[in-house]
Order: sequence, then structure tokens, then C-alpha cells
Amino acid sequence: MAKKIEKKIEKKAEVATKPVASKKAVTIDSDSPEAKLRILYKLQQFDSQVDQLRLLCGELPLEVRDLEDEIQGLKIRITNLQSDVKDTESSIAKKKLDIEHATAAVKKYTEQQKNVKNNREYDSLSKEVEYQNLEIELAEKRVKEYTVQLKERKVLLEDAKKVITERTEDLEVKQRELKEIMAETAKDEKELEKKSVELQAQLEPRMLTAYLKVRKNARNGLAVVTVQRDACGGCFNKIPPQRQLDIALSKKIIVCEYCGRILVDSSFGE
Repeated sequence: MAKKIEKKIEKKAEVATKPVASKKAVTIDSDSPEAKLRILYKLQQFDSQVDQLRLLCGELPLEVRDLEDEIQGLKIRITNLQSDVKDTESSIAKKKLDIEHATAAVKKYTEQQKNVKNNREYDSLSKEVEYQNLEIELAEKRVKEYTVQLKERKVLLEDAKKVITERTEDLEVKQRELKEIMAETAKDEKELEKKSVELQAQLEPRMLTAYLKVRKNARNGLAVVTVQRDACGGCFNKIPPQRQLDIALSKKIIVCEYCGRILVDSSFGE
């Protein structure tokens, strides 16, 4: 019985020590169209993941930018209104001073009329009194107009200050939310961007420029797509069988004739 067990162990040892035939490795020329297509596909995967992370922020970046622009505009408006209020107050003070001077002149000319020696001097002083009274009426009219303007501008100024306070509070909330989201995704986004840059360095400048241009123009940011159900994975237009065969062979870079996206075989996504 012991001898049988020893023989089985020996047979297993022999099997274990026999060299295993390795599968033939498939090598791809780094300068071949297929290699370039695979780099482009991987690059698209990394860039799409970055896009997804940025989508987590939603409309927050735009909302923050809009609030910042609105607050800047309100600050300029408040500065202008404050300047207008100051100028109007200065104009009112000047007109009131003109009234005081004209009133003093009327009093002076009226006193002088009591000591005139002839009608000519009296008439001359009377004209001066009349002129000064007209100046007083005009100045009083201007004071009333400026006072109304001043009141309106102060109301506008207070309203602008209330709005800027509300918008500043909204901005702080939005910025805090955006900061929290970016803090959660920053590490992953940085790593993906690093991988993207590494892959971009492996592409020819002309090819990279074409990729970036298509990606920029594409609404979903997809510049490289697989063939799905006999159609382009980007615009979903049908692809002729012969063209599908060329795509599957990966011997040249083929773009969709409808949307301009780079097409790769569905096996690239496996």
C-alpha cells in the first residue's frame, strides 16, 4: 500500500516538473495604427472619467461665476450711486448757500433804497432786488429737485446694498458646496489627468490636435467611440459592413463620416 502511494507521489512530481507550453504572446508594433488607436481609446477613457467627475459639480461653477459677476456689477452700481448722492448733497448745499447770499443781497439793497437821492438810483436798486429774488426762487426750485433726486438715489442705494448682501450670502453657500465636491474628487481627477497627459505625450502632435478638436466640438466630449450595433457609438449613424471590417482590422485610423469621431472596434472596450 505504501509503495502505491509513493508511486502516485512520484507521478505527480513528474507532472509538476514538466515544462508547460506557454501561449504565444501577441505583440503590437508601437508605431502601428492599432497601437495608436489603443492609445487614443485609453486617452478617451481617462478624459471621460475626468468629465464624469466634473459633472458632479453640476451647474455650481456657472452659478458661482454668475454670482461673482453680479456682485461685481452691484459693487460698481453702489460706488456710482454713492458718488451721485455725494454730488447731489454738494449741489443742494451750494444752492442753499446761493440762497443765503441772495437773501443777504436783497436785504442790503433794500436798506440802500432808503438812502437813495434820486429815482434812477432807486430803480437800479429795485432791479437788483428783483434779480436776487429770482435767483432765490430758481435756487429753491433746484433744491427741491435735488432733494427728490437725493431721496430716490438713497432708496436705490439701500436696495443695492440689500441685494449685494443676499447675493454674497448665496455665493458663500455655493462656493462652500463647490469646494466640498472638488475636495472629494480632486485626488482622483489629478491622477486621471496625469495619466491623460502621459498618453498624450505618446501621440503625434497632429493626431493629438485632431483628437482635442473633435473632443471640444462633441457635446459629450467623446472623440473616440466603438462600433455599437453596426453604428457609430457617438452619433449612432449606420456604418457599412466593409467599413466595419476595416475598423475591426485596425490597420488604419477611420473616422465617422457623419460626426468626425474616431472609430474603433468594439473589442477595444472588453
